[in-house]
Amino acid sequence: MKKSLVTLVASSVLALGGVAVTGQVIGDTAQTVQAATIVNAGGVVTTGDTDTFAYVAPSTNPNYARTLSAGSRWKITKTTKDASGQTWYQLGTNCWVKAADMMTDAEYAAIVKSNAAADAAASTNVSTPSNSVQAVISLAKQQLGKPYVWGGKGPSSFDCSGLMYYVFQHAAGKNIGGWTVPQESAGTQVSISNLKAGDLVFWGSRGSTYHVGLYIGNNQYIHAPQPGQGVQIASISGYFMPSFGVRVL
Repeated sequence: MKKSLVTLVASSVLALGGVAVTGQVIGDTAQTVQAATIVNAGGVVTTGDTDTFAYVAPSTNPNYARTLSAGSRWKITKTTKDASGQTWYQLGTNCWVKAADMMTDAEYAAIVKSNAAADAAASTNVSTPSNSVQAVISLAKQQLGKPYVWGGKGPSSFDCSGLMYYVFQHAAGKNIGGWTVPQESAGTQVSISNLKAGDLVFWGSRGSTYHVGLYIGNNQYIHAPQPGQGVQIASISGYFMPSFGVRVL
């Protein structure tokens, strides 16, 4: 279920699974992540419209706290890189998230501007999507409203990757794999600013993506979001910004 927007201020407190999260700074997190460098950051980031994992320190093992509310807007208090070079944001005491799972205001504004320019250019282009792309999009639209079921690959219910598997298999004869990570390799990776209708859009880092949808043009995509919600059309936004695209057709 989609959560309401939450704004973090310096004095706010959010309980994460019994761990107090405040605007204060975590203690000596450098001991938790070897070779980490911690500096003051500033800035604001947002989560998506599904929950985002938060950790008590900048490490995924064994420091999981729970998830941050979907649609939340957070002030960054510190940033760090762990031993593997992955960037983390501190959002409060005992509250760290992977930078790859968040979107800054500047990044969001740049992508919106780029997409607007791409849409304007596309409106002057007389070319149309290939028959295969049109068939995939048409079949995906026929699934609108069908329920989300974990592991569902159609025809009566779907999860996010199952929906993509179903429409590409049945509309284009392409087996793109049954879950998100294999689907990352089903075509050529493209940036979000260069999406075309029929591209897959992924959320999360390559090799560990957690959600996928089908871009249909005009800054919109079709996806199976989560339990309790049917297959639907959504707009790309800073509250749930995809990480990259893959061109299959």
